[in-house]
This record gives sequence, C-alpha cells and structure tokens, in this order.
Amino acid sequence: MTYEDLLFDLAQQRPELVVMTAENRAAIRGLPARLPDRFVDVGICEQTMVGMAAGLALRGRQPICHALATFLTLRAFEFIRDDVGIPHLPVVLVGGVPGFLSDANGPTHQAIEDIALMRGIPGMQVVCPTDRWELLEAIPQILDSRAPTYVRYFAGEPAAAHHEPYRLGKAEVFGDGDLAIVTYGFLLAEALKARAILGAQGLPTKVVNVRTLAPVDEDALRALAGSRLIATVEDHFETNGLYAILAALYLRHGISARVLPIALSQRWFTPALLADVLRVEGFTGERIAARILEALN
Repeated sequence: MTYEDLLFDLAQQRPELVVMTAENRAAIRGLPARLPDRFVDVGICEQTMVGMAAGLALRGRQPICHALATFLTLRAFEFIRDDVGIPHLPVVLVGGVPGFLSDANGPTHQAIEDIALMRGIPGMQVVCPTDRWELLEAIPQILDSRAPTYVRYFAGEPAAAHHEPYRLGKAEVFGDGDLAIVTYGFLLAEALKARAILGAQGLPTKVVNVRTLAPVDEDALRALAGSRLIATVEDHFETNGLYAILAALYLRHGISARVLPIALSQRWFTPALLADVLRVEGFTGERIAARILEALN
C-alpha cells in the first residue's frame, strides 16, 4: 500500500479527515481526483494552510497537512505554535524532504532544525518513520491520539527485515551489546550497517530506533546507561535534537554515560545527491562504525 492509498482508505473510514497541501503533491498526486470534496491545495502559502487547518479542526474536522519540511516548520512556525499548539488541536503536519533527504538543496531548503522547533511546542508529537512500513503504521495511531503532530515524511523501502509492532512513543531495539547506536528516520538503515561492521570486529552493538522524539521512550534510553559508548546519529543540528534529549534525560536522573554525538554541529550540510551527502558528511554505515571505533580508541 502507498501513502496515498492509506489516506484514501482512512478518509472512507473517517468522514472528518481532510487532506491539505501547500503545493506539495508528490506523495498524494492522485488524491484530488479520488477525494475531490476533502482535498485542499492552498498554493505556496504554508501559513494560510495551517490557519485553515486550525479553523477546520475547531469545526470538528481532522486535517492532515503537507508541505516541504523547512517551509512548514520555519515559515509557519508562529501559526503552528499559536493556532494549533496552544489550543492543542488534532492537526497532523507532514514535512516533506526533511534533513538529508533534501540532498541537493542548499541551506534554505534544509530542514535540520525542525525537530528542535516542533518538540519545543508543548503537547506536540514528533514522529520520524524509518521507512514506508513505519509511516503507514504511524498515521492511524496519530489520528487516534487526537494530538497535534509533526511527521518527518519518509516512505522508502524497509530499513530492516523485521520491525517490532509499532507504538507511538515506544522505541524499537535491535540486538544487544555494550555499545549502542541511537537513531531515528531513514538513518536507521545506516545504523544497522554500522552494527554489522562493528559486530564483525567482535564488538556487539545494540541499535535503538527511537521512532518518536516527542514523546520519547525514556525507559529505552535509560536502559542504555551501562553501555561502554552510546552514539546518537541524526540528520539534524546537534542542538536540541536526539543528543540533547538524551543528555537532558541523563542529567535529570543523575546518570553518567559516555555519549558520542554524530550530528551536524552548527552548520548546514554540503548539497549533493543523497549517497554523496552521507559519504561527505560521515553518515554512511562505514563512517559511523569508524567514528565509533575512533572514539573507543
């Protein structure tokens, strides 16, 4: 099933569902014909879309809005905070090409502070699917939660041969070991490659797929406290992302641990095709494993 098919099926089951976009139809190109009475394209007007979505939500509708992640979270931030966040409305915000997925685009189109912005809004859920399976599993649960939610859209091929059942706010754990890699989104595939490389060198490694950064699975993160080294891997600024979440959690509970942040340290990434971005910025499975080995030595 595709993401578009899922939305169409959900719309048949949920008459309150409205699909909206700010001229970002890549994943929902066929929906205007399939769902003509409940599809709204406002054009390149993200602020207008969020304001309209809030109004629809106040009248009993449940909008799911689509725009490029950088423009959705930056240009419309005040509208998301004031119109959706403060009244805690059931509006779903889907950000396209977040993080490294904007690959060849420059800084203006790179959403690498989006998680920091969205999780700073009280009550806002932040969901980061690793592949198409997680995306399709997450959307119905998000709608059922009736909470404002930001989704980092990714519908790629499965990152793992088998996933644990999906639950909002619940992390997924692969393997065991005294090394740990914690990540989210499409970088799970690279983290699993790094795990295989480290395992071949006699270094058993656990990989934690956080899945949602708000709410975050605190129990899963606290369970890593005895690890020899914890690497956080994310296509986001180091500031107020996964590394900051882990650090704040450990400080709050008096936990001491050795943590290696693999993130963007206050700079935008070099525009290139995705494979080259991962190589140049050091986020391939091979480079993640190498950076962990360097830290151990």
